[in-house]
Amino acid sequence: MNEYQNLTIKDWASEDRPREKLLAKGIASLSDAELLAILLATGTKNLSAVDLAKQILASVGNNLHVLGKQTVNDLKKINGIGEAKAIAIIAALEIGRRRKRVDLEREKANSSKVVFELFQPILGDLPYEEFWVIYLNRSNGIIGKERISSGGTVGTVIDVKIILKHGIEKLSAGLILVHNHPSGNFKPSENDKQITKKIKDAAILMDISTLDHIIIGDTKYYSFADEGLLT
Repeated sequence: MNEYQNLTIKDWASEDRPREKLLAKGIASLSDAELLAILLATGTKNLSAVDLAKQILASVGNNLHVLGKQTVNDLKKINGIGEAKAIAIIAALEIGRRRKRVDLEREKANSSKVVFELFQPILGDLPYEEFWVIYLNRSNGIIGKERISSGGTVGTVIDVKIILKHGIEKLSAGLILVHNHPSGNFKPSENDKQITKKIKDAAILMDISTLDHIIIGDTKYYSFADEGLLT
């Protein structure tokens, strides 16, 4: 495609245009670079949009999870990426996260895997800790979820009274605790174990069951229930 280096997508031969390829062969036929090129719309003086997209992906090791962690300023460090292109990429990734959350919220939170898939798009890319609680009815249907606290890179302050207040207001029968470890190490700390026990013991007094505590990593998670730590 070197002969198209200085051209916009609309000037390429039809078989080389990601938009036309999408229409002719379907979206599944496009590579990650071609999808990204559609967002970019144009390349630079020396790079086509697809080549620029490949350069962006190479900068994150061709890892879409890592791309999802990039900020506008991170992307602007790449030659050829201005603020408008960076914002378009960030916005597209966020739409993908939100769609995934909507789809998963229709399911019952009846396994640690479902909870991980619901919260990985929310917490997996954050550089700081957040602590959330999912509130459930008696059939494990999700009736609400609340961010309880947001903190630093190594921890966040958790108010048990706030957790129970939301649970009582929602007439919740059960709850699942969720937080992330920005370090990528998803194993629980002693503090994680202590706060889990504290919340569990307090919730019992309100006839609310603590069903799990899930720690979210980049691509993996730790479930207290799966590991037998809630018995």
